[in-house]
Amino acid sequence: MTHRNYNISRRAVLRQGLSTFAALMAAPTLSGCGGSGSGGVEPAAPQPPVASPPPDYFVPRTVPPYPTLQSRIVDIGPLADVADANGLRLPQGFVSKVIAHSGQQVGGSSYVWHRAPDGGATFITPDGGWIYVSNSEVSGSGGAGAIRFAADGTLLSAYPILSGTDTNCAGCGTPWHSWLSGEEHSAGRIWETDPYGERSAVARPALGVFTHEAAAVDNVRQQIYLTEDLPDGRLYRFTPERLTPLGHPVLTSGTLEVAQVVSGGGVVWHSLSDPEVRAGTPTRNQVPESTAFNGGEGIWFHRGTVFFSTKGTVQVWKYDTNSSTIDVLYDGRTLSDPPLRGVDNITVSCCGDVLVAEDGGSMQIVAILPNGQIKPLLQIVGHDRSEVTGPAFSPDGTRLYFSSQRGSSGAGMTFEVQGPFHEPA
Repeated sequence: MTHRNYNISRRAVLRQGLSTFAALMAAPTLSGCGGSGSGGVEPAAPQPPVASPPPDYFVPRTVPPYPTLQSRIVDIGPLADVADANGLRLPQGFVSKVIAHSGQQVGGSSYVWHRAPDGGATFITPDGGWIYVSNSEVSGSGGAGAIRFAADGTLLSAYPILSGTDTNCAGCGTPWHSWLSGEEHSAGRIWETDPYGERSAVARPALGVFTHEAAAVDNVRQQIYLTEDLPDGRLYRFTPERLTPLGHPVLTSGTLEVAQVVSGGGVVWHSLSDPEVRAGTPTRNQVPESTAFNGGEGIWFHRGTVFFSTKGTVQVWKYDTNSSTIDVLYDGRTLSDPPLRGVDNITVSCCGDVLVAEDGGSMQIVAILPNGQIKPLLQIVGHDRSEVTGPAFSPDGTRLYFSSQRGSSGAGMTFEVQGPFHEPA
């Protein structure tokens, strides 16, 4: 602070009068010399607060804790011989309904459900309900939409959360309540979106520019695993440069690595020098010794294991994050009549049942149980030119959401199946 010396004589005061003296004492140069008790001096005019820049991460919402569940999938019986009114073969005790058709308004909302619904996830809401998010795998006009449900399962609303992007295939829900949506083309990026529809979507190119399929968050090591849907695609891992105050990854910067499988099933990770492909060399070609995975599809992290599927080889893999080793969980090529063919999107139950949605094949969702048993959970009948996409459980584990991407006539359909998939632990 700068202080100035004012010499005001008694004679000047008497000559000019008390009013002039008061004016001198109220001169602006004296502001800041005291507060409300500074001899009648008016305080400086309040300045508007300086707005803090928004954080470069999505701040988690305050939502109820997810319930603790146990799986009952091992007890589910065989599929019915005849499809129900919605074209689904279901086990006894399960019921279905169609919650959205591509090209039609969802429920009483004004949102027209997107074409080619693909990867999906659910998010709990502050009122105890939930949101189902679904990608739109449309070239040049993709994006993602959301359907919100009340705690009793009533459909409340629907709205877009991402638009104007390209061929949004799969992605993942994050522990900080955002949806990562991947673009499936050579210049594809991951977009972080708000399932609650209140924050704008943000591109996250630090997670790589390539033909994105799905992603999975390791909430122990705070890393993100990503698949690439190409015949010579790769498996990637992103390690953030820093974490948020709550310990979640900040997705603006970090190290992107690519996997190399060595003898004995060990995995070596190599950092990429150009994850955003500024120099033109695709990420999958930047490390010649990295391992190709034919048609990387769904991926999920569960209790130290990363499960992912490769459609080109009809396999489901499991990567142990503790030992950095990889193995095959399911190999359809070794079976004369494989119960699971077009492996694609996956989700994992609370207790480690790996649910795989078929792209083609028998149009089923099949569970691979922890004991290795293969159990069909449902089948869509009459949608022979479609694929099953976006499987995701409601927070209480009793409802399974998924889509037939092209339906029976080219227009997508999104379903809800309710039944005893889980029960409270």
